[in-house]
Amino acid sequence: MNDIEIGPGKRAKTAYSFDDIAIVPSRRTREADEVSIQWQIDAYKFELPMLAAPMDSVVSPETAIEIGKIGGVGVLNLEGLWTRHEDPRIALGEIASLPQEQAISRMQELYAAPIREDLIKSRIAEIRAAGVTVAAALSPQRTAELHKTVVAAGVDLFVIRGTTVSAEHVSNKVEPLNLKKFIYELDVPVIVGGCATATGALHLMRAGAAGVLVGFGGGSSHTTRTVLGIAVPMASAVAEVASARRDYMDESGGRYVHVIADGSVGRSGDIAKAIACGADAVMMGSPLARATQAPGKGWHWGSEAHHSELPRGDRVHVGTVGTLKDILVGPSHTADGSMNLFGALRRAMGTCGYSDLKEFQRVEVVVDRA
Repeated sequence: MNDIEIGPGKRAKTAYSFDDIAIVPSRRTREADEVSIQWQIDAYKFELPMLAAPMDSVVSPETAIEIGKIGGVGVLNLEGLWTRHEDPRIALGEIASLPQEQAISRMQELYAAPIREDLIKSRIAEIRAAGVTVAAALSPQRTAELHKTVVAAGVDLFVIRGTTVSAEHVSNKVEPLNLKKFIYELDVPVIVGGCATATGALHLMRAGAAGVLVGFGGGSSHTTRTVLGIAVPMASAVAEVASARRDYMDESGGRYVHVIADGSVGRSGDIAKAIACGADAVMMGSPLARATQAPGKGWHWGSEAHHSELPRGDRVHVGTVGTLKDILVGPSHTADGSMNLFGALRRAMGTCGYSDLKEFQRVEVVVDRA
């Protein structure tokens, strides 16, 4: 990224979003059905390079199972309604029906209920019983408190997800989570994020993360830029973290850490651009919140929306477009990139002549700010 001067004594980097770039076809094309989009992290192999974001509007035990059967992985939010309420469908229905001016305050009340370890165990057991890969998420603040319960319940992939997660949190009030010590003591792969810079990503890689989430998550529902002034143009962020991975591979003697784009992945073209910038997979929220089975009933929100002190997200109406299967693997009945997301990725790769995800990371891209 190039530096520019925005005023005397202050320089800024030029950075690009997915909307700012386009993929360039090569001299070769390939049949789309001969393209592999399989993704493997640690011992777990998936037909689709995607994780469903740990948001209550997207992932329930039922949708996690359905996404797993289709070929992806649904990440259950272990600090959400599913671990606070015996029957969260009542709360979900209420959130979907609230007037906009009451939504945030009522959500804060619903999410103030205590997290129950028995519900963590039962929700994870429900997903495990279906025979799909079990993935669940905690914030850094809750990880030290609840991780033993989560691992004992049988989680396969442990996700530590926050707006910004660092390997070096400073606090005079509480003992911060020692990520390096924590990750190496676990018997399961850990995916950590978000981060947006090479330096931040390298720290997480050195801490032992199997995967790094790039971005702030939240996507269409978060207001972090408005509230905190913090944002990240995703194309540049993914490319920078991918470059950090190459440096870490040299430093570690070949250990490969997966880069997962988490945020601004709203349409099928964004998935292709994320892979082209160096991502191995994507984490998605709003595209899946549009499914007929989604718990949010056409509404979408993240954990930022009900923060007890400083909400940084909205409850957004996204509507519905089709089933989870239609959205992920088609067939599509729209021409706007909201359905058959991974059929579109196959076609983009085939159009450019690439046979798998690792190859496609080398595709040429151009800045397109028309």
